[in-house]
Amino acid sequence: MMKEERAIAMQFHGGATWVYAALTVTCFAIWVSLFPLAILGYLGPVGLTLGFLFSTFCAAYGFIPSHEAMHSNIYPRGHKLYWVNELTGHLSTIPIALGFGVARLTHMEHHKYTNDPQLDPDYTDGAPNWWQAILKTWWNRQPGVEGSVHRYKKMMVDMNTPASRKAAMQTTILQLVMLGTFFGMAWSGYAIEVAVLWWLPRQVGLSWIRYWLSWAPHHPQERGRYKNTKIFRARLGYWASMAMEYHLIHHLYPGIPNHRQKEAYHAMKDVLRRQGVDVSAH
Repeated sequence: MMKEERAIAMQFHGGATWVYAALTVTCFAIWVSLFPLAILGYLGPVGLTLGFLFSTFCAAYGFIPSHEAMHSNIYPRGHKLYWVNELTGHLSTIPIALGFGVARLTHMEHHKYTNDPQLDPDYTDGAPNWWQAILKTWWNRQPGVEGSVHRYKKMMVDMNTPASRKAAMQTTILQLVMLGTFFGMAWSGYAIEVAVLWWLPRQVGLSWIRYWLSWAPHHPQERGRYKNTKIFRARLGYWASMAMEYHLIHHLYPGIPNHRQKEAYHAMKDVLRRQGVDVSAH
């Protein structure tokens, strides 16, 4: 069955992954332009409201292209356009002030140790139900809490490799730039603008990511190739869930890009059923 499963999966690798890069660069450019527009007074109440919605979208959904870049799905290592893959990863995580290097290294550990209480950096997002999971996304970011932020930092220290040290430094610089922007704009009389365009969208975006990427597909945090991630149906729908309803496919075959996982699932649904996967959601 495994051979049959893999044969089907290989049909869905690749595709028009350049779209992830194009959308990232476009959204990033628009997002950055909102700050001088706000300072120059071109964004009134309506403009700031629209800016907040767009910034929140960039913060949350920017994780999708960064996720693809983590696995080098946009352009593989060795490709002449691999730099586009890396640029996409770095730009898409700026709105949430998480360096791409840290995001990639911790995500690889998540794949390696999914739902391991000690080694999975995302394990602390576990919660018994949806509303506690939402609260957890906020609580885990608080100082002194043994949440994902603490685990990410600890993991960089424990790795103690050139890659982890470089990643930690990149995130430190990025967060200093963010705090400098917050302080500079607030000091100049634009505290509301920077809160609406960056601080609040970042908070919402981080919670959205952690809920849909860390909690929803992995609850109730079982172990095993076909148990540590699940197929589920989101009440808010496929797109609102960041297309994570088929996240099991990603864990089984990380080389299948996000936009092809739904199609891949339906192609291998019968094989997965025979492997013991609960396919009742779709």
